[in-house]
Amino acid sequence: MPPIVYAVSGGVSKFAKARPDKTFQAVVKEAYDYAIQDIGLNFEQFTELVDGSVASYFSDHFQRQLMSGIMAQDYLGLCPKPGHRVEGGGATGGLCFQEAWKSVASGHMDICVAYGFETMSHVETWKGNEFIALASDVSFDYPVGGFYSGYYAMMVTRHMKEFGTTVEQMAHVSVKNHINAYHNPYAQKRNRYSIKDIRNAPMVAWPLTRLDICVMSDGAAATILCNEEGLKKLEKAGAKIARPLVKVTGIGLYEALRNGGREIF
Repeated sequence: MPPIVYAVSGGVSKFAKARPDKTFQAVVKEAYDYAIQDIGLNFEQFTELVDGSVASYFSDHFQRQLMSGIMAQDYLGLCPKPGHRVEGGGATGGLCFQEAWKSVASGHMDICVAYGFETMSHVETWKGNEFIALASDVSFDYPVGGFYSGYYAMMVTRHMKEFGTTVEQMAHVSVKNHINAYHNPYAQKRNRYSIKDIRNAPMVAWPLTRLDICVMSDGAAATILCNEEGLKKLEKAGAKIARPLVKVTGIGLYEALRNGGREIF
């Protein structure tokens, strides 16, 4: 039988165009505290129980701080517990969750907290796009494309050619995502849009409009994973964990061959 891993709690900070009120470490703690309070423990109780962490963020460039994850780890009071950072471009958040799952499923940890953050407001939007584009091959892709909105537009047009997908069908994804944000008080932008609104927004890279693409954000998120032993430890300390338990029953990746290497989504 494969090991059972539970996702017992999660938390987010307020996401905004900019968070000048707090450092990135403090924004991470917002999400971290939310996740702890969600199961009814206080900071000291959880810090004693948790075995370690996995941190994720897109690029050190935005903070002008190498090893930002270690700075957050220290701010959360988790030193000298083990922790590491994972980064994988647009898949960074998902990989962070996967790495935390591995830490628990392998038996390395009974309780692991995974957290991620972004602080994109520290630079102008064009510079942020440049930093993001550095995740492409700077010798091959970057000189001919530059920004990821252009790369994804090419992927979209290829999908349209291969499968007959229409721009209206793809706009449904944007409508759905914006509805999710509309109902989320922590979201940066809370608006409802129609298919017509999406398609009539200013064009960025055909067929992607401004309402199809991501916004630059400051914010953080955290989740707590544990195994059976970790669950016992948490509840013995007084944690109130809702039933039925959320089991992580699978982890999957899509790998695409690209320029002799691999991109993982």
